[in-house]
Formats: sequence, structure tokens, C-alpha cells
Amino acid sequence: MSLKYLFELIRAYIKRFRGIISLGVAIGILIFVFIYILLPHISFGNKNIIGITGRYRPNDLPEEILSLIGKGLTKFDGSTLEPDLASSWESQDNGKTWIFRLKDGVFWQDGTKLTSKDINYEFSDVKIERPDDHSLIFTLEKGPYSPFPTVLSKPVFKKGLLGTGEWKVKKISVENTYVQELVLEKDKDNIIYKFYPTVERTKLAYKLGKIDTISRILDPSPFDLWKNTKTSEFKDASQVVTLFFNTKDKLLSDKSIRQALFYAIKKDSFKFRADSPINPNSWTYNPQLKAYDYDTEKAKQLLEKIPDDLLAEEIKLVSTTNLLPLAEKVAADWKEVGLKSQILVSSVIPEEFQVFLTIFDIPDDPDQYPIWHSTQNDTNISKYASPRIDKLLEDGRIEMKMEERRKIYLDFQKYLLEDLPAAFLYHPVYYNINRSD
Repeated sequence: MSLKYLFELIRAYIKRFRGIISLGVAIGILIFVFIYILLPHISFGNKNIIGITGRYRPNDLPEEILSLIGKGLTKFDGSTLEPDLASSWESQDNGKTWIFRLKDGVFWQDGTKLTSKDINYEFSDVKIERPDDHSLIFTLEKGPYSPFPTVLSKPVFKKGLLGTGEWKVKKISVENTYVQELVLEKDKDNIIYKFYPTVERTKLAYKLGKIDTISRILDPSPFDLWKNTKTSEFKDASQVVTLFFNTKDKLLSDKSIRQALFYAIKKDSFKFRADSPINPNSWTYNPQLKAYDYDTEKAKQLLEKIPDDLLAEEIKLVSTTNLLPLAEKVAADWKEVGLKSQILVSSVIPEEFQVFLTIFDIPDDPDQYPIWHSTQNDTNISKYASPRIDKLLEDGRIEMKMEERRKIYLDFQKYLLEDLPAAFLYHPVYYNINRSD
């Protein structure tokens, strides 16, 4: 068969069946596009795209995200501590040495079995021994510390955020060390977290349809008026909006002025009043504390004890950006009792201030030694010093009997509220914004 004859045969074949051939080529191209381009982006399960405000690195993502991916040796449910990866723990020397035993049959998300060698907590002052695959011994070099099991509620991970939780990291995008997007997967379901530096950027992303949900914002406007949008609110009892007073300031060193400032604040608009630095769901919460209800007469009586030259100066009130409207209301309340103030805005804890308005994250354990003890220069931002409070904090973190610890922290709250190095205003209300059908 000559080459010319073969060529003529193929041309005739194509001419006769060109419609079928063209259709086949088109179908082939569509199949290629679907398999290699579209299919990886199609989810056959549920998918939720959530906007988060804040800048986070891979190792310090929000707790509510990390808890989906991994588990700690223990877990805190808001009021009590329970086993998680550990089946039990004990201390035989009053809190200096802690022995933890792992649950059997726990696996990492890559299918390998969890052993004591995988538990990679890093402490500068704790010696960790692993006598066998199911046991860990923690020796605290600085001495007994009764809240230590609470510290071990932090989830543990292998490299790449590989954990033991139900949700697995499918993809993580990082730019300039900060996470931009995180995709979690469970079965066929996906959660996609997108991170934005400001609330305004997060709200804009929702308006543009880039996200389906906004998580944890203080101000739901304008979405609370939108159709096809559902707004849900919740109280976060693990946080409290707080005025920290600089107790070393020449004016605020007198607790009378601190108490007067607190009495002068109108509190009727606070939906969930707070009166303590301890979570109201905690087993150590004291429900019988000094209330400091709104009382301008009481405020004025206390102010009479303060020299006029001190009262004539403006009080510098520093506020975080998200609490600026509250700072303006507080300043207006103080003005009604004759006190002038100047509002400043800061996104971080200021080095110098008189009053600092912020949201205080309440520790899971009632131990608040770093926040109020006089030796803690870096974290005691009120610069508060009280021998009685120091002793209670020291005793509370070494006492192993729960009932005795409870008595210590009941007294701690009572005396702290009397001295008032900080005024606890209310538990914040957050809003989640979701698109509805």
C-alpha cells in the first residue's frame, strides 16, 4: 500500500465521520478539564468558609481551631479538667512530680500509634522521662505546681499540624510567617478558614462573598439588618472586659480614686455583668463579692479624699480599638462626677498608662500568679503589690486539696476586689454571622 493511497484513505475517512470525530474530541477535552482542573476544587460534602480576624502563625492558631485538629493529655470543659490523650495522672510528692498514663489505641492522623515518645511539650524548667510507651513522668524543677495538669491540655502535634483530632489539615497557606488560609477536612466535609488583619477587612470579605461565616465579632452591624443572613450571639465567660489601673500612678495609687472611678460607671447597659477575674463557671468562683453598683454619690464622697490638684489633671484612658465606643461612654460617666479624661488608642499593652481598657482572657485554672503577684514585672500590668494577695497566690498554686484551694481563691477574689487594681465590667458578647438559605 502506497503512502499516497493511505493518505487519501484517511482523508476520506475523516471527511465521512468528521461530525463524530469532532464530538469525540470535544468530549475528551471536557473530560480532561473536569478531571484535572475542576474536580480538585469540587467538594461532595459540606463546605464552610469562615473569616477570622487576627494575625496568627501556624503554631499559635486560635484554640477553637487547634482543638479540632489535635488533643492534649487533658482537656478543660469550661469548669473541670478531664482526661483526653491521658487515661489518668497522679502526683505522689505534692505536685513536684507528675505521672501520666496514655490511653491505649490512640492513633495519629497518619495511622501511626501514639506513644509517649510523641508527646513533645517543651518546658524550660520541666524534666520529662518516658519509662515506656504508655507513661510519662514530669519533674518540675522549680518545685510543686498544682495546676500543672491544666497546662497539659494544650494539643500536641507532629510536624505539619498532624494531630489526633477528627479534623485533618488538608492545606495551609502562609505568607510572611502568618497564616492566610487553612483548610481542614473530615470525611467529605471541609472547613476553610481565611484570616484577615482587621474586622473591616473581614466584613468586606463577607460582603464580597469570599466567606460564608464571620466568627466572633463584637459588632454585628450591618449584617444584623441583612436578609438571608443569620446573626447568633453568645456570651464568652472565659473573657472579661476590664479596666486595669496603674497602681503606681500618683493619682491611682490611692484605692479610693480607683473605687470612685468604678462607682461612677453606669453598668445597666452591660448585658452580662462581671465582678471577678475568675470564670463564673469555675469551681472557685466567689458569688459574694463587692458589687460596685452605679453610685455617683458614693463616687463623689470618695473623691473628696483626693487633693484637688490631682483631680484637676486629665486621666489618660488607653483603649483597644474594638472597645473605643465603650471608652467614650466611660469617659462621659467620669465627666459627670467632675473628672476629666483623655482617650488614647493602642493595639498592644502600652508601656505607660493610667487606665487601660481591654479584654482579659481568664486562665482555665484559677491560678493567676503571673497577673497579680508583685514579682511578675512583665505580666502584672497594673503594677499591683499586696503581701496578702501574694501569699494567697503562692499558697494556691501549691495546694493539692481542691477544697483548700477553693477557700484560697475565694479569699483571693474578696481581697482583690477590695483593693481594686482592676475593674471587671462584663463578659463580652460575640456574634457569628452566617449566610442563611
